[in-house]
Amino acid sequence: MTAAAIAFDQVTVAVNGVTQLDRLSLRLATGQPTVVIGPNGAGKTTLLRAAMGLTTPGHGTIRGVPERRAIMFQHPTMLRRSVAANLDYALKAATVPRGERAGRRDELLALVGLAELAERPARRLSGGERQRLALARALARDPAVLFLDEPTASLDPAATKAFEDLIRAIAERHIKVVMATHDLGEARRLAGDVVLLHRGRLVEAGAAPQFFEMPRTEDARRFLAGELLL
Repeated sequence: MTAAAIAFDQVTVAVNGVTQLDRLSLRLATGQPTVVIGPNGAGKTTLLRAAMGLTTPGHGTIRGVPERRAIMFQHPTMLRRSVAANLDYALKAATVPRGERAGRRDELLALVGLAELAERPARRLSGGERQRLALARALARDPAVLFLDEPTASLDPAATKAFEDLIRAIAERHIKVVMATHDLGEARRLAGDVVLLHRGRLVEAGAAPQFFEMPRTEDARRFLAGELLL
């Protein structure tokens, strides 16, 4: 079983005087991936950062977030080291015992399909390869919950498919994935449940089949039809 459900209770977050989350109450279910969607500026990234503990709410509470958690941002920075050394650094930072790091590194490189590129400088990887290495670094923390902030936004279709396949494999390992995306097709392919935000507020949340086939709110219906939410 995955970690307990994460619950937002009347959470408000303001950054530089601009409200990013506005009295948000939400329960992120356990199990299959939760996909967070919404227009630019909807609060998707802020939701992930708040759940990760990187942003402190000015009001409200967030409960149920496990200590073992990790986040991957849209544009992760690669260290000026090899692929293997990038992952070694992540394992050390995650306090994995020295004697276990080599085995864990090899396991993670195999999982993300980078074993044959272990000695290549990380900054010489393709965009898709960099994202898979960033994912491996996040997994070095052995998270119960993994937050992903639009990880495929800049990838071509082949690299996107490879990354989505990894997300499915991770979910099968009983790691709860919470992912923000602007791509409705990706949300349909991956989501067990969906959260739609607009201007920092919850528009609708629920199981993916119901959300996509019978959305309950007018704003959700408009968003799925490709209309702008104002």
